[in-house]
Amino acid sequence: VPLRQCIGCQEMKSKKEMIRVIKTAEDEIMLDATGRKNGRGAYLCPSMECLKKAVKGKGLERSFKMAIPKEVYETLEKEMEELGR
Repeated sequence: VPLRQCIGCQEMKSKKEMIRVIKTAEDEIMLDATGRKNGRGAYLCPSMECLKKAVKGKGLERSFKMAIPKEVYETLEKEMEELGR
């Protein structure tokens, strides 16, 4: 079973349990619910707490080696709420 580390809580969990956040070639940051889109991936537990920890600890900035605009985090929050988590 492939394991991935959450950029929020730093726990190792199976890839299927996690939500993938990707950076596309155009430097767009988006949630990848299918886990199949092209791009550099970072993984998050499907909880608002982990998203908040990732924001606070600058997990996405470290994973993607770039500054992340505030709007991106707001979009990720909305998408996370839509997933009902």
